Amino acid sequence: MNDDVESAEAGLDKGHSSFHKLGRGVVAFLKAALGFEPEAMREASECLRDAENSAWRDQRNAQRNIHSYRSAIYPPGSEFALCCAEAQLMCAVVGFLDESLTESIKAFYKLRKAYIALHAIAEAEGRYLRGKGHTVSARHSLELSGDIPDIDRYGISTSYASSGSTPPTSSPSVARTDEATELQMDPELEVSVDRLASTNEADENKRSSMIDARAAQLDSEESFEKLSPRPTANSTKASLSHVHTPAPETMPIESDITAEVSKHPIDAFIHSGTSLCFGLLLLIISMIPPAFGKLLYVIGVGGDREKGLRMLWQATKLENTNGAIAGLVVLGYYNGLAGFSDILPDQGDDDLVSHSTQRCQELLVRMRSRFPKSQLWLLEAARMEASNRRLEAALEILSTENKSPMRQVAALAMFERSLDSMYSHHYQDTADFFMKCVGLNNWSHALYYYIAGSAHVELYRKLKFSDPKQAEKHAEKAEELLRKAPALSGKKKFMARQLPLDIFVTRKVQKWQHRATEWDVSFVEAVGVSPIEEMTYMWNGFKRMEPSKLQDSLVALAWSTNSNEHWPRESLDEQAINAILRATILRSLERYNEARAILKTEILIHDRTAFKGHLRDDWTCPSAHYEMAVICWKERATRGEEAITECKEWLDKAAKWESYELEARIGLRVTTAQETLKVA
Repeated sequence: MNDDVESAEAGLDKGHSSFHKLGRGVVAFLKAALGFEPEAMREASECLRDAENSAWRDQRNAQRNIHSYRSAIYPPGSEFALCCAEAQLMCAVVGFLDESLTESIKAFYKLRKAYIALHAIAEAEGRYLRGKGHTVSARHSLELSGDIPDIDRYGISTSYASSGSTPPTSSPSVARTDEATELQMDPELEVSVDRLASTNEADENKRSSMIDARAAQLDSEESFEKLSPRPTANSTKASLSHVHTPAPETMPIESDITAEVSKHPIDAFIHSGTSLCFGLLLLIISMIPPAFGKLLYVIGVGGDREKGLRMLWQATKLENTNGAIAGLVVLGYYNGLAGFSDILPDQGDDDLVSHSTQRCQELLVRMRSRFPKSQLWLLEAARMEASNRRLEAALEILSTENKSPMRQVAALAMFERSLDSMYSHHYQDTADFFMKCVGLNNWSHALYYYIAGSAHVELYRKLKFSDPKQAEKHAEKAEELLRKAPALSGKKKFMARQLPLDIFVTRKVQKWQHRATEWDVSFVEAVGVSPIEEMTYMWNGFKRMEPSKLQDSLVALAWSTNSNEHWPRESLDEQAINAILRATILRSLERYNEARAILKTEILIHDRTAFKGHLRDDWTCPSAHYEMAVICWKERATRGEEAITECKEWLDKAAKWESYELEARIGLRVTTAQETLKVA
C-alpha cells in the first residue's frame, strides 16, 4: 500500500504460512487488477489457488487442534476461513478478467463459496453481539436470513430447502469439520461447473439460451415457490437474486464490536477482513446493471449498497492492511464509481452512505499519513478534486514528477490525467496522454486510439476556418489514429466477451467510413457529432465540469448544427446524439426545463424503432429516459413526492429496455439510481 512491492515480496518470501501465501496472492492480484497483463493474471491465479488450498488445510487443522487460537467471538479457524474467502474473491475477479470462458464461469462458483464463508463469520459476530445485549447492526442483520441459495448443476441458484439439506451457515462453526468441508468443496457441483466450463466456447449461445430459459422458469411464481419457498405470499414474488433480510429498526453503536475485536490482532484481522470483503461484495453486486441481472441467479446472492458501505467504513477504522484496502475502495467508490450516476443520496441524508466530502477528506488525510510514498492516494486526491468540479486542481496533482515505481499505478494515474484533460477541453494533451496510456498497459488500446483521434477531430474543427493548413494536419492525424482503432479492438476481453466500448469504437469508425463513401467527402468530414463530447458522456464527465467548461462543451456541439454543411443530411440517430448531449449539459447547468424540452421534442417523440438499423446509435433513447429521471430527481425539492414518483417511472422504463449497444454502461447508472430510490 506504499508502492514498495519489492520490499513486500522480500518480506513475504521469508515465510510459508497461509498468511504469507495470501500476502503474495494480494501483491500478484494488485498487479493483475491494475495492469490487466495476461502474464500477471496467470501468476495471480497460481498464487491465489495456493493460498486458498493452504488456508483450507489450516482451517481444518485449527478446528481439530485444541491448542489453536480460540476467540471469544469467532469459531475456531475463522482467520483461515477468511483467508480462504479472500483468496476466492480475488481469484474470481481474475477469472472475470481472463479471456477464457472457462475461467469466467468458474469465477461465479468461487464468488458464491466466498459469500457463504463470509456470511458465517458475520453470523458469528451477530450471535456474539446479541449475547452481549447489543443492538444487531445492519452489518450483522444479514445472518437473520439463514436462506443462502444453492446452485444447481447449470449454475442457476436454487434453495437448500428444495433438496432437504441444511444451509452451510446454520451451525455456529464457520465450516463444520468434514461435513462442512465437503459442502464447501462440493465435488458434484465442482464437476458440474467444470463440465459446463469446459464445453467448447462455440456452444456459448446454447448455454446462454439454457440460462435464459431457466431464469424465465424461475420468474414464474409457481416455479419460484417450488425452488425457494417463502413464508408469505408477498415474499414469493421477490427476485431470487436478493437475500432478503429484515432491516433493523435502530442503528447500532458501531463501537460495540470494534472495541471487542481490538483486544486481539487475530480478531481485528477477522473483523476488518470480513467487513472489507463482505462490504465490497454487497456494494459491487448492488451496482450490477439490469442487463446482467441473470448473473445474480448464478451467484445466488443479492447486493445492498447501504450495508456494503457501512461495512467498508467500519473496516477503515482498523489500522491494518484490510483497513487500508477498504479505504481505497471507499474513496474509489465515492470519487469514481459514484461519479457515473447522478441519482445519489444528498450529503447528510445518511451518516455513512451519502457522499460526505469532509468524511472522505479526513479518510484520505489519514491514509496519506500512513502511506506517504504511495501514489495511489495521490490519485484519489486528484479524483476527489475532479469530483468536486476542480479539474485544473486535479490535473496539477497528476502532473507531479514523482512517478510510482509500480507501472500499474503509473498507468492508472496517466489514464485519469487523460480523462481530466478531455473534460477540460485540452485536446492536444488529451491526444498525447491517451497515446502514453498505450505504452503503460495492455487494456483497451482501441479506445485510446479512438479518443486520441477524436481529440484531433476537435482541433481540426477549431482551426478549419482560421488556420486551414494546420487544421489539415490534425485531420490527417485524426484519420490515421481512428482507422487504426478497429484493428486493435477485441484484444482484451471481460468474461470472455469483447469490451462494450471496443465494439462501440469499431462500429463508429465503420459508420464514418460508410458515410465518407456515401457522401463523397473526406473521412474527417464524415465524423458526426463531437466524438469527444460523446466520450465525455460515457464517463459522465459533465458532472465534473464547472459552468465555464460546460459552456465550452455546448460550443463544441454547436459546430455540428452551425458550421457543418452536412448537418441537413444527418440521420435521426446522429441528431439524437447532439440532443442527448445538449440536454445533459443543460441539466448540469440546472436549466431543467430546457433540458426536458430537448429530450421530449428531439428524442422521446420518436418511436424507438426509428433509432435502430445498420451502424446506427441505438443508445440515445434509453439514455433519454435516464436523463428524464435525473431531471425529476433534481426537481424533487420543489415538486416533492410527485417528482420522485415520476423519476421511478422513467428509471423503470430504462431498466426494462431491450438490448442495446451501451446497456452495460448506461445500466450501471440506472441500477445505482434504483438503489438510491429504494430508500427515497
